[in-house]
Amino acid sequence: MGGTDVTDGWDWRRGGETPARPPGAGNSPAGPPTTPEAGNASTGPAPGLSPVAGGPSPSWPVPGHTQTAGGPSQGGPASGYPPLAGVPNAGSAPGWPAPPAGGVPGPAGASPWWSDALADPWRDPAAPTAVVVPGAVVAGIEPEAVTDPDAPGRPTLRHLLLIPVITALLAGTLGGALGYAFAVRGGAGGPVLGAAPVDPPALAQRKPESLAGVAERVLPSVVTVRVSSLGGTSEGSGFIATADGHVITNDHVVAGGTGKASVVFNDGSSAPATIVGQDPESDIAVIKVSRPGLRAVEFGDSDALAVGDPVLAMGSPLSLANTVTAGIVSALDRTMQAGEPGGPVRYYAAIQTDAAVNHGNSGGPLVDGAGRVVGVNSTIKSLVAEGQEAGNIGLAFAIPINQAKRVTQDIIGTGKARRTVIGARVDGPAGVVGGGLRLAEVEPSGPADGAGLKVGDVILKINGRPMTEPTDLTALVRKYAPGSVVTVEFRRGSARQNTSVRLAADAK
Repeated sequence: MGGTDVTDGWDWRRGGETPARPPGAGNSPAGPPTTPEAGNASTGPAPGLSPVAGGPSPSWPVPGHTQTAGGPSQGGPASGYPPLAGVPNAGSAPGWPAPPAGGVPGPAGASPWWSDALADPWRDPAAPTAVVVPGAVVAGIEPEAVTDPDAPGRPTLRHLLLIPVITALLAGTLGGALGYAFAVRGGAGGPVLGAAPVDPPALAQRKPESLAGVAERVLPSVVTVRVSSLGGTSEGSGFIATADGHVITNDHVVAGGTGKASVVFNDGSSAPATIVGQDPESDIAVIKVSRPGLRAVEFGDSDALAVGDPVLAMGSPLSLANTVTAGIVSALDRTMQAGEPGGPVRYYAAIQTDAAVNHGNSGGPLVDGAGRVVGVNSTIKSLVAEGQEAGNIGLAFAIPINQAKRVTQDIIGTGKARRTVIGARVDGPAGVVGGGLRLAEVEPSGPADGAGLKVGDVILKINGRPMTEPTDLTALVRKYAPGSVVTVEFRRGSARQNTSVRLAADAK
């Protein structure tokens, strides 16, 4: 490398030229060095040599050789070279201390032979500047263990804590991504529907006079009525009329029963009931249940109703208990003649409403806007063929509560109801030409006879209500209580006349 012979570590270059080694000299120079010994005056540098400034020229370091005090250098076993002739020993060179044992350089100030390789005049300038001297191994001391930084080590506490933290972060990220995906797919990430929330309107605050407030107040008094019969169980509705347990319902709900009945209250509890009495022609029946703490309904005035008034129908249509439907009063004094084939014929001047009423609503209350009972739901009209199940088409009819109360009081008081009569009978199944009903019979000493009416007279109006159908006279008269006075407009011949008739109770 750079002209340096690395066979023995000597640098033989002189002025850039390496002389040949004499044969048999053991690769050693033939003569002593030309640099004078320490303490002698230098005669000048040898040609091609660079002595150390300010001191004697050093000798050559001979690898593998040792020096002994007072004698020449001796060849060491490691080099195989013979002793060098003319090389002063360590003791004859002033200022050159012997090397320490083991070849380890001595302390500061030792001979550059051993420590200052950079000051060697025979050193190749292109050679590395470091001189590596092996360190001495002290017997009995183990060398310090060296840990391989790339070798896998035992996990530390920090590593053990990082694992669950990273796992939790990954799980949270995955869960959030999945949640967002499902939310977007389900529409949660879509546009916001509706406007910003505002204060609810007055009707939505459920004031006592609102429909919701009315329903909340009346429903605890509405019941479901079940009556056992030979053909099964008849079910309808009813409402509590007195605090001691009298319940008003329809006659056709309890008709044909064996006398065993039960009442299911608003809270779902039930109690046995007994039939107090019934009036088939007015379609009113009264049953009694024994239970403390009952709340009776508040009764209104059916004669004070007007077309268009709001009403609520309550009951158990198709066994759906505590059902409330709303509507208005569609008509008043709608005369009805109802009944099953072979059964009694029922007459009443009904309240017509468009509130939804179906099978099972029978006997339930019709309530006005103040929460007062003004009628008893009884009949519906439906566009169905014979034998088919009828349903609501907005034509429902209720017995006026003024009539129902009077019949109920009669049943509770006497066990049967009185029927109001006028003491006359109309002719034929239809009215006469030009309107009105012709009297075919007038009972002697009856209410009509006492008012001066005669057979052949044509009844035009009662209390201003036109008479067009034969059922009108019977149904409208039964609306009023016995003893009531009504105005009758009639035509005798071509003359129109008015009279007052005091109605009476049937003698039966």
